[in-house]
Amino acid sequence: MPETLIQFEIAPISTSEVDDAMGIAIAQVRRNLLKFTNASQNHSSVNNFYPAVDNDQWTSGFWPGEIWLAYEASGEAIFRNAAQIQVQSFLHRIEKRIETDHHDMGFLYSPSCVAAWKLVGDADGRRAALLAADQLLDRFQERGQFIQAWGPMGEPGNYRYIIDCLLNLPLLYWASSESGDAKYRIKALAHARTTLANSIRPDHSTYHTFYMDPETGAPVRGATKQGYRDDSAWARGQAWAIAGMAACYRYEPDAAYLEAFENLLAYYLNRLPDDLIPYWDLTFIDGDEPRDSSSASIVASGLLEMADQIGGTRAAELRRLAAQMLGSLWRNYAVRDPAVSNGLVLHATYSKKSPFNTCRGEGVDECVAWGDYYYFEGLTRLSRHWAPYW
Repeated sequence: MPETLIQFEIAPISTSEVDDAMGIAIAQVRRNLLKFTNASQNHSSVNNFYPAVDNDQWTSGFWPGEIWLAYEASGEAIFRNAAQIQVQSFLHRIEKRIETDHHDMGFLYSPSCVAAWKLVGDADGRRAALLAADQLLDRFQERGQFIQAWGPMGEPGNYRYIIDCLLNLPLLYWASSESGDAKYRIKALAHARTTLANSIRPDHSTYHTFYMDPETGAPVRGATKQGYRDDSAWARGQAWAIAGMAACYRYEPDAAYLEAFENLLAYYLNRLPDDLIPYWDLTFIDGDEPRDSSSASIVASGLLEMADQIGGTRAAELRRLAAQMLGSLWRNYAVRDPAVSNGLVLHATYSKKSPFNTCRGEGVDECVAWGDYYYFEGLTRLSRHWAPYW
């Protein structure tokens, strides 16, 4: 395990800057209630402005997560009321199984409905989140011990998981704690260990997607859907892995997760430009390729999550690095003027087409829902001791 982190010249975000950034984020969320109290935000902005859409995307949970963060920070009833309206939409979605044939139940239901239950005792939020945990559990494949990412469960071509799913696992840990049934935790632990065993390359970069043998459950191959190519490191995938290992360590404090976290982080840091905001794939370290500010937001929050667990000098180093990342985001990427965007952070990348991947290509150099959420979460973690929704 490295004794020190790579040193960067970026000044950490100051206490007064955190206050300013939080104030602007809260004000932006308040303005957005007019458009998005009874609708969802699209996964990414279009010309820097999010369109309103139905609650049927994998990203829909991040917007109500922002509302809950604004409620916690301000105490204003308008945020609580709007977030609880969102809960009703999420309960309807899971009861009717609207676009739930995938693994992203945690991204959908932790920041929206688990948060509602934890913060204000919303019983419908609890019910929706437990139903979502059941749906996620249904996607567990015994052969191979993993949660299948997408598609019908019987199709051999879909016998795969992706690195993102580490951040869906906290929903299962919560469901075990809430229900008293260990089955959710058991499956979450199994998926985490499968990911640890297969998804990290020898150089500590990550595969986005990993295929397993449907007959034997043995590992087959790593690939990408959203990275530049199969053997590159998609920036957001590496970010999910870093934050995901921090979450795994919270629920199972095994040294293997901490070691993986450190190694994943070292690889990521070695591929960053001077401003700490990565290009969309870590194969690029300079040039004209799009940045992905959302990866920086995810990593910053993951660093603060791990710092809360380990303490000591290392925790202080991780907090400083997270503050540097958030400082760069605040000074160079954050939205200050609502006439420019209705998001929080500019210059993110959702899905960049390359000659070697299968992306449609959308949300490039835009705001993205998770980038905004994790930026706000990171600021919140710096502003006070915060109890995660995850």
